[in-house]
Amino acid sequence: MPEINDRNPPVTQITVIDTQPERLEAALAILRDRASFMSRQPGFVSITLHRSLDGRKIVNYVQWETKELLQSAHHHPEFRKEWRTLDDVTAGIDPHLYQIVSVAS
Repeated sequence: MPEINDRNPPVTQITVIDTQPERLEAALAILRDRASFMSRQPGFVSITLHRSLDGRKIVNYVQWETKELLQSAHHHPEFRKEWRTLDDVTAGIDPHLYQIVSVAS
């Protein structure tokens, strides 16, 4: 379960992925597979996948202990080898790193 707090927060990567409704499940299958790999890497905190109700977007919410450990996991050959298949079922991938600045609950 992701933990969102402003005390010693992890680095957060939010990636918005554009797809078509008929390709959504294929894209989610690839992302679930990649999430399974990432969950075993050093510094992993959580990965949460969200799909839009219209089937055109996926949001991948990733938390990692540090930016450096996240980048290391992204460059691991095992992670990279299957990543290109996502290009076949998506129209665009837009990742950005964020830091938590405020939490209200």
